Amino acid sequence: MGRAGRRLPAVAALFYAALAALVLLGVRDVLFLYEENRCSMTYMYEYPEYLKIKLPKKTVRRYPAYELYLYGEGNYAEANKNLILTGIPVLFLPGNAGSYKQVRSLGSIALRKAEDVDFKYHFNFFSVNFNEELVALYGGSLQRQTKFVHECIKVILELYRDREFAPTSVAIIGHSMGGLVARALLTLKNFRPELINLLITQATPHVAPVMPLDKYLTDFYTAVNNHWILKAQDLRNLTTLSVAGGFRDYQVRSGLTFLPRLSQHDSALSVVSSAVPRAWASTDHLSIVWCKELILAMIRAFFDLIDENTRQITEDPKKRMSVLNHHFVRHPAKMFEESPDAFTELTGAFTWIKVKTSKWTYSVYNDTSSWIYGCINSNSSMCLEATDLSWRAELLPTVKVVILKLQDYPSLSHVVIYVQPAVGNKFTLDCEFFKEDSRTVWLPVTPLFSFGLSSRKILLNSTGLLYNVQLQHFDHIYQAFKIYIESHCHLLKERKPSVYRLHIPWSHEDSVTVAKVPSFTEISAKLHVAQPGNDSSVPVLNIYSSSDCQYEIILKTSLLQILGQIIRFHGCSLPVYVVANILLTYGGQLSTLISTGQCSEFSLELVRSAKPYKVDPVISIVVFLLGFNWFREIWDSLSLPEVDAAVLSSQDAWFPLVSLILFLFGAGIAYWSGVFFSSSLRLFSSLWLTLIRPSVLQKDNELITPRRVCVVVSLALVSWTTCGAFTIFIIYLRYVFKVIKLHVSVRAEQNTLNGDSEHSKETSQNAIKHTVKKQSSVDGTSEATQFLCNNRTIAEDVSTLRMHVTMLNLFTWIVLLNLPSLIYWLKNLSKLLRMAAKVPLPLSVAMLAFGRTHLYKVPHFVTFSLLLHVLCCIV
Repeated sequence: MGRAGRRLPAVAALFYAALAALVLLGVRDVLFLYEENRCSMTYMYEYPEYLKIKLPKKTVRRYPAYELYLYGEGNYAEANKNLILTGIPVLFLPGNAGSYKQVRSLGSIALRKAEDVDFKYHFNFFSVNFNEELVALYGGSLQRQTKFVHECIKVILELYRDREFAPTSVAIIGHSMGGLVARALLTLKNFRPELINLLITQATPHVAPVMPLDKYLTDFYTAVNNHWILKAQDLRNLTTLSVAGGFRDYQVRSGLTFLPRLSQHDSALSVVSSAVPRAWASTDHLSIVWCKELILAMIRAFFDLIDENTRQITEDPKKRMSVLNHHFVRHPAKMFEESPDAFTELTGAFTWIKVKTSKWTYSVYNDTSSWIYGCINSNSSMCLEATDLSWRAELLPTVKVVILKLQDYPSLSHVVIYVQPAVGNKFTLDCEFFKEDSRTVWLPVTPLFSFGLSSRKILLNSTGLLYNVQLQHFDHIYQAFKIYIESHCHLLKERKPSVYRLHIPWSHEDSVTVAKVPSFTEISAKLHVAQPGNDSSVPVLNIYSSSDCQYEIILKTSLLQILGQIIRFHGCSLPVYVVANILLTYGGQLSTLISTGQCSEFSLELVRSAKPYKVDPVISIVVFLLGFNWFREIWDSLSLPEVDAAVLSSQDAWFPLVSLILFLFGAGIAYWSGVFFSSSLRLFSSLWLTLIRPSVLQKDNELITPRRVCVVVSLALVSWTTCGAFTIFIIYLRYVFKVIKLHVSVRAEQNTLNGDSEHSKETSQNAIKHTVKKQSSVDGTSEATQFLCNNRTIAEDVSTLRMHVTMLNLFTWIVLLNLPSLIYWLKNLSKLLRMAAKVPLPLSVAMLAFGRTHLYKVPHFVTFSLLLHVLCCIV
């Protein structure tokens, strides 16, 4: 039994170490294993300037920490100092801890674009200073920010009053939480929806907060999303574009940025930056505001949105969506045209060459935007009338592609490739006729729990330009695969690169990879959004191949990326499972204390008590019963909130085993957090024993004492006047100090007891030598009795210490979950410097009153003032 008892902690430690290692591997996949940054940095050609806009006094008094700025550079900034504005207003809203200066990439590129058109059209970029508030950590300021933005919109439009082509609305670009604030404008009672007609958000978590840390934040989200659902019909004149950063953005996962698919889906668009034409790059949470490729797409779209008659952004919602689709979904490699000509006459002297083979290649030294036509009317020598099929093309890296199903064009007599005679860069034109079925391959993905031990393999002997590999049963967010593509060619010659595109048909989250030929390429396949229930489409790996090359495709399940997906989607829920494990352990310790009178060790009790079957089945049963109307009515009548598992299921972000996995991960973290606390207490107590002479801890059996009442009152005042989280942190530090003292006391008593027991043995031996048997027997009995009493006292102290360690572990998680609001309070403690400026006067009075005959008091007054100044600098 003893050996089994010693073996159990070792086995448990290995098991929980394996669980903690899996968590770390998942975190590593999310934070470090993603594609390299392919974005180019944007640079200002002239020094950026920010002109502060004067706000009404009422607005300044109500929002003293917020400001409004106008961006400018060089001569443009100088010309705008008098605020005689003639452009199109765009308002930039920064996100969590964001700066108003982040508008400079948008403003600078827009200014360069305006110079290209000789300022026929230009944009005035405004930016709001939210004082870099941490609104993702504490939602109490979101409503205030929303109201301030409303005031800014009114001020901006007032600047254009009495101008020719004066705007009646403002376009808004919101980064991160700034995009949510922009959406919240429509929830204000006195806000007129026509004040904004275009909203673009960058890496904004629309669906839910990344970390629901306080009720203000969750209530704000609920109000915004409910309003957009209930008032969907009223939002048809507002065009919304949400751009996500992809897997590089580990702060806001892209699934949260997708706007809900509602009746207004024809006026809302959600894309991932890796799928945006001419960008094709994933961005992190900050680079999305300066990624040159992405900003260029945005500014090009802005200029295409201008109505020539009003000199403002068009009021036509269909045109707005058409422009956004052109630049952010499918780019035909042509300049945007609102109403392209249906028919074209191919005029001029050119050679009419009929190609009768199914496949041919042609090299040209010119590239035109219109290059492929469908001939409607022709004779034997030329095409008289044609329709421009170049609008059906799609721009991809290194190539533009057009795929035509001939049965969709029964009126066409010929497909015409139009090459103009001009000198330019060399381009290779590859064309072929093929049957779609011959180029489509079905590849079932490997099972989720194959852990990469099995694989799927196909071999493509390329004789054409395109292959479509349909990935069957790839529809859940927890699936993750590695796709290896190895290309071999029969002839060693220079070939154009191959393009591999992983196309997800139900959301705009495609990823594109360009590879040399021959090469060995690795592609990660995982989803941002799960397949909707009413969608039967299949993800496709498009291979734009080189002729006469062989492609070997191997697909394997990636365990590391599966762990990464679990952490990506549910990492913020891990504290819940950690605390649940600690609570179960705490309950087991209390039960052991009641039954045996001794508190068990945290690690042993965690193994015995923290079992997932104690909690998970209850939740599953409740979720199942909520599917019945009678139980739903009872639930609603009790005013009980929605079960989180049901909410996650509705978002396609849940499956039955994920709760078990997260519970086990939480157990691993709880176990090692217990080890950490025990080791830390042992270390601090050793330092205490080394540096300070230990004293016996005085036991106070009184629950209420005058000192404790004063402490409670003081903490209540601190909480009321400062921040509740600050008070919790003070209590936590005090409690840590108490537990350390208890640990020191227990170790001191154990050291004393060890010394007494050695002394007892020596006394007994001396008694035997002097043959004083009776007396030694009496003395030995008394000393043994004292030794037994000491053992009982120490055992009680050890039991109490174990319980305190568990409670300290729980208290630590309470502090950690309240830490964001404490950080927010410290970050926004703008009044502290003002208070520091007023302190020297009363300190001088006090110093003169009490320091003239007590010079040793002078340093105390000075030190207090300097400490306050240091605190201001830190904050």
